[in-house]
Order: sequence, then structure tokens, then C-alpha cells
Amino acid sequence: MARYRAPFHQLRIAYGTNKGKNYIEEEDRFLVCMLHKLGFDKENVYEELRAAVRCAPQFRFDWFIKSRTAMELQRRCNTLITLIERENQELEEKERAEKKKRGPRGGGTKRKNENPGGQTPDQKTPSKKKKRGPRG
Repeated sequence: MARYRAPFHQLRIAYGTNKGKNYIEEEDRFLVCMLHKLGFDKENVYEELRAAVRCAPQFRFDWFIKSRTAMELQRRCNTLITLIERENQELEEKERAEKKKRGPRGGGTKRKNENPGGQTPDQKTPSKKKKRGPRG
């Protein structure tokens, strides 16, 4: 949820190949966002979720979602959470692979031009005198 400014509109769920035809993405987004808002660990959160679905103006004429029981909503939310966790795990694996490709940063190795000429900082580089022309 933290990745999105407006999760009720921006949240995308990667369903995979076995997407059910019963729920639409807007309903799924609403279920996940409201579950997050209500608190996943509350005792009767799915009853509250059911009440929120019934009161939501966007589902005013959506009989399918309004007629779901708390148990059916719980099953659907668990499925959606599993899909989202799988997607997050894939993103984390991609990020790890990217970091491995880039290599370690800030290792103790010297850069090529860090100490040119092998001189210590207190030694001075001899400067060349400019040649002057015939005038002076």
C-alpha cells in the first residue's frame, strides 16, 4: 500500500492465468484497500468489510459484491493477499538481481586516478616553465 499515493485507484493486481470471472478489479482493489484500512488483525474485520461494501456508493447497483457473505469476502481477500505477496516477492527478487549485476558499491578498492603518478600528497609535481616568444 505504501507504494501508491491513491491505492483505491492505482493498485494493480497481477492475477496470473487463473483469474476468476466473478470479481472485477475495482471490487478487488476496494476489498484489499478497505481490509488494510480497517486492520487485518481485527477479530470481526470481515463483517466490517461486508458493511463497508454495502455502504460504498460505487457498488450501489452491484448485486454480486453486495450479496457476498463475510466468509466469501474472507476467502477472496486471502486469495488477493496471496497474489500480492507473490508479486512483491518477485519484485524483491528482481531488485536483488539488479544489485548483484551492478556489483558491490563503496568497496575498499582504489580508483584508477585516485593517486596519479604514485606521489604522496606532500610531494609537489614539478611545473614546466612556459616558453616565451622573441618579444619577451
